[in-house]
Amino acid sequence: MLAWKPVSTPMSSKGSLSRTHDTPLSDPTPYRQIVGALQYLTMTRLDISYVVQHVSQFIGSPTDVHYEAVKCILHYLKGTLGHGFPIRYSTDSLFVVAYSDADWAGCPDTRRSTTGYCVFFGPNLISWSAKKQQTVSRLSVEAEY
Repeated sequence: MLAWKPVSTPMSSKGSLSRTHDTPLSDPTPYRQIVGALQYLTMTRLDISYVVQHVSQFIGSPTDVHYEAVKCILHYLKGTLGHGFPIRYSTDSLFVVAYSDADWAGCPDTRRSTTGYCVFFGPNLISWSAKKQQTVSRLSVEAEY
């Protein structure tokens, strides 16, 4: 990994991953180990939360395409080693602000939506989540509920 070139984004914006009929990995153990380590890293690296959640959906039967996506995340981490979870002191902005969003039927396999939110206390991020919804939404109002 020391010789790898860093990239500016953790995942390609060309499309999302799916359960395609690509070549399955002969030994999925390294894929599972890397994704497990990345899940642990999301505690302090919010910028990779979504993509790690996305690649972790394929732990059961990863393919070469999924492994390339995981390697792209590692390339991104190589270029952002100095990033972290900043906590700043502020006396003038002690308020709570929350944001949420959903991609309507974003998963090409199950057509389920992924919902995410983040909560700030002043300038500090205190809570966040991104997860796939359990049901299929037929309206955009249902996708964000």
